[in-house]
Amino acid sequence: MLVGLILAASLLHASPAKAGVQLRPVRYWTPAFAGEAERDRASGKSALTRPDISPIDAERAFAADAKTIGQWTAFRKWSTDDAVMFVPQPVNAHEWLKDRKDPAKSVRWQPISSYVACDGKWAVNTGAWWRADGSVGYFTTVWHKERIGWRWVLDSGDGLSAARPVPAKPAVRIAKCGGDRRTGFGSEPNSGYGSSDDATLRWRWHVAADNGREVVVELWNGKRYDAVIDDKIAGSPANK
Repeated sequence: MLVGLILAASLLHASPAKAGVQLRPVRYWTPAFAGEAERDRASGKSALTRPDISPIDAERAFAADAKTIGQWTAFRKWSTDDAVMFVPQPVNAHEWLKDRKDPAKSVRWQPISSYVACDGKWAVNTGAWWRADGSVGYFTTVWHKERIGWRWVLDSGDGLSAARPVPAKPAVRIAKCGGDRRTGFGSEPNSGYGSSDDATLRWRWHVAADNGREVVVELWNGKRYDAVIDDKIAGSPANK
């Protein structure tokens, strides 16, 4: 998904999450998947609805769609109805993207790491993005495996002075089973949080009045939660 990604103020996605409201609650990428994707296109199938693909596969298919059908068209296609993105304040992705035309050249992105809940139904991908104007950055996207396939529910990210290196094979870490439901995140104004149904993967976000943002992702290691992502985005003026 990408990005699903919140690529700087102009490239993000996520739905307006009310403070304290929890968001609705694998096979991994191989070179052969590229050939399978081509066969799917020829046969009229879509990676969007294939039940056997992993979060990494979904991210790559999302990125491929952005190049072929258009950036914002792909963002809409791969998101849930309540998906949230930051521009830089949190907005419902579908409402914000509703009348936006696709740019002539889509942002490009690739996953670097994927953190997957023990139940295999939730994941958080993070990776690198590149824009046509030469700017670079990173993204963090929360994915949910629904009955119809993977969809992104939260997208965040920011620009960087130098691109993150992309390994030949993304790193995948799967949570241990048996998360601790007693230690959920608290809530505060202009914040949101969510977790996998089995409580082995959880995330929270907060946007400050100056548009600064923090996105934290934690993964259950069998005894406690490890903070695997802690993105801090400096404050900046709101988009016009």
